[in-house]
Amino acid sequence: MPWGQVSCTARLCFSALLIATSLKTLTASDFRLAGDYVLGGLFSLHAETVGKSPFIRAEVPRCQTFNLKVVGYSFLQAMRFAVEEINNSSTLLPGVSLGYEMVDVCYHTNVVHPLLYFLANNHSRVQLQESYTCYQPRVLAVVGPDSSPGAVTMANVLSLFLIPQITYTATTESLRNPKHFPVAFRTIPSTEQMIKAMLLLLKHFHWNWVIVLIPVPRGSQMLSLEQQAKVQDIINMLHQSTAKVVLVLTLDLMLPFFFQEAVRQKVTDLVWIGTEAWATDPSLHSITNISRLGTFLGVAVREVPIPGFSTFRAKAPSNQTGGAGTWASDQGTCNQVCDRCFSAAKQREKELSDSGERTDFNVYSAVYVFAHALHRLLRCGSTGCHKRTVYPWQLLPEVRQVDFSLLNNKIRFDENGDPPNSFAIVQWRWDQDSHLFKKIAYYSTMHQKLLFGTDNISWHTPGNTVPVSICSNQCIPGQRKKPTGLHPCCFECVDCEAGTYFNESDHYNCQPCPVTHWSNARSQTCHPKVVTYLAWHDHRAVVLLIVSLLGLLTTLATLLTFAFHLRTPMVKSAGGGMCLLMLAALVICFLNILAYVGIPTEFKCVWRQTVSSFCFTLCISCIVIRSLQIVCIFRLMAKLPKAYNYWTKYKGPYIFMAVVLALKTVTLMINFLISSPAPVELPLEDNPAILVLDCKKTPAFLQMLDTALDMSLSVLCFCFAYLGKEFPKNYNEAKYITLWTTSYFTSWAILFVAITLYPGVLVPFFSALFSVVNLFGIVIGYFGPKCYIIFFHPERNTSAYFQTDIQTYTMRRK
Repeated sequence: MPWGQVSCTARLCFSALLIATSLKTLTASDFRLAGDYVLGGLFSLHAETVGKSPFIRAEVPRCQTFNLKVVGYSFLQAMRFAVEEINNSSTLLPGVSLGYEMVDVCYHTNVVHPLLYFLANNHSRVQLQESYTCYQPRVLAVVGPDSSPGAVTMANVLSLFLIPQITYTATTESLRNPKHFPVAFRTIPSTEQMIKAMLLLLKHFHWNWVIVLIPVPRGSQMLSLEQQAKVQDIINMLHQSTAKVVLVLTLDLMLPFFFQEAVRQKVTDLVWIGTEAWATDPSLHSITNISRLGTFLGVAVREVPIPGFSTFRAKAPSNQTGGAGTWASDQGTCNQVCDRCFSAAKQREKELSDSGERTDFNVYSAVYVFAHALHRLLRCGSTGCHKRTVYPWQLLPEVRQVDFSLLNNKIRFDENGDPPNSFAIVQWRWDQDSHLFKKIAYYSTMHQKLLFGTDNISWHTPGNTVPVSICSNQCIPGQRKKPTGLHPCCFECVDCEAGTYFNESDHYNCQPCPVTHWSNARSQTCHPKVVTYLAWHDHRAVVLLIVSLLGLLTTLATLLTFAFHLRTPMVKSAGGGMCLLMLAALVICFLNILAYVGIPTEFKCVWRQTVSSFCFTLCISCIVIRSLQIVCIFRLMAKLPKAYNYWTKYKGPYIFMAVVLALKTVTLMINFLISSPAPVELPLEDNPAILVLDCKKTPAFLQMLDTALDMSLSVLCFCFAYLGKEFPKNYNEAKYITLWTTSYFTSWAILFVAITLYPGVLVPFFSALFSVVNLFGIVIGYFGPKCYIIFFHPERNTSAYFQTDIQTYTMRRK
């Protein structure tokens, strides 16, 4: 996009910048090479002091030669080496020469002046114009600077002129915005990728209790007394912390003093993880006794050896300038004709070799990016290029579209201007003269995975074991985390309770099991509950069925006996046809025991709670009527003959039975409507892992209502039997009815205790057993004596015998 399309607001902002610096006279760069197309380079060669600037004639911050930054000097040489290679190439930009203008920016404090120098034309001026579409600055593109603040500052201004910029060490996320910075590219992955690599490193070694240091970067290595005191306080806190891993997210300005102070305070046994800014800094590695601090790991740019570069870097520079220009006469700064700077760099060549040609390749590849973009723009062939005037905005889209291989590395940019480059995890070593920074892992930005190439890591711990840095030990399977503070990595391990389980999706809560499932304490899964019922093969069911079968056979035999002797005095005195009704009801009740065995069904539940209960009440009501009739004959007829006549005339026994059965029917209907009988799975209180398949329990008040009717009839039966204890022997059934009612009430008490103490499948077993006992009580207590007389004393089963017995009772009463 031509510069003339940039908004007026942007041009006015830059115009104000030009006015502010219009009184300053700009001079030439420190390193220069003439060429058809010139690239600008910004490098940090020196620390900062106060003195005469090489750019403006005033006392301002300037560079000091005695503190040469050899790493920055190596970056500069990498750019020179790349340009020289390209100029000597017959395939890339054939017949075209590249030049460079390289400036020492003293880290990130001296960016504006070199920026204006690059923007100026050959007359060292930037004139205000309506459109800069045809404006040709001193350089076609810019490599650098090496700091994130400086790179952002330059990107803001270069974006106004659409001059392509490739930074080689600035990892800031701010540059990942093509709308704000359309000219910004880089050959180093972003901070986001570096942080991801660090997090994967922490995860790999299970370190979750980490100290993170983020000091504010300073513009100078000189620290005030207040700043030194703060550093000392930080180191004191390191002594007190239980964390064994320190993540240092900082630039390298404050680190020399920081590590020296840590050594002085005898900090030991820590794992230090550094960022790309200082992970391979040989000057920090050479601090006296720094190895005592512990193990040093760092995220660094991958090492890509550049063939011939080490020899080139150690070669003395040529005094030929290669082009016209005004050179800085102040030998206090490094330039390409300064032997003093070369000598200082050569003395520290070993440090450069030991640290590896890591960021050097980023500078090297940045120059090749511009060369390939220019190659396409000039439509170069095998024999030459179409040389012409090229403006920066024309080169910009070609830079964005580059895609080539360089030393077996893919060079291209994504939509945010980031490369596909990867990081390496390095470890500092002191046991070797070379290879001070050993690669132990590789981080792929494309796959975002950490791949370890070796397990041979030297730890500072006894036995070379991996250091442990966790606030809390990991919970064992089946335990949840209970936070104990503000940090999520500090927690207590609590067992998941029975009926809950631990799910990896939520480490802080145990999940409840479904209703049909259960789990033991400290479980990770739930298992289906065991469903039990009174099965046919259960030994208790077998015993119950045998007893019920005996009762059924006994009742059927009694029924046949009474039917055969229906017209005998004994059967008539026992109730006659009503006895057959009672025995038929008892047969149904014995058959009902089958409903308690096997898988409960809705039919079985209805049968158990309606038909069986109805028949049992029918049987009791018949016994009550029989006892009441005897009382009426021997007492009521004599004392209240009129009442007795009404009782016999209006079928009192049948009315009584009808009323009782009506009450029973109403009770059963209410029970059915409120709580419809159906099979349900009921959990055991003492063992929730077991479900008892049984009929739904009747509500307590309905159970009491139903039971109250049967008990009331039993009490009446007992009272009438007691009133007839003095009646003739053949009509005196007090002791037999007392036996039955006693067994009835006793079985109720035993049933209540049994189902309270032994829940589960024993509940239907005891309920069925209770019914069998009551039925046997009636059969044996009421019908047994009469069958005994019929079979063993037939002489007593005659009308004469009964008449004699009545006469004897009448005479005794007189």
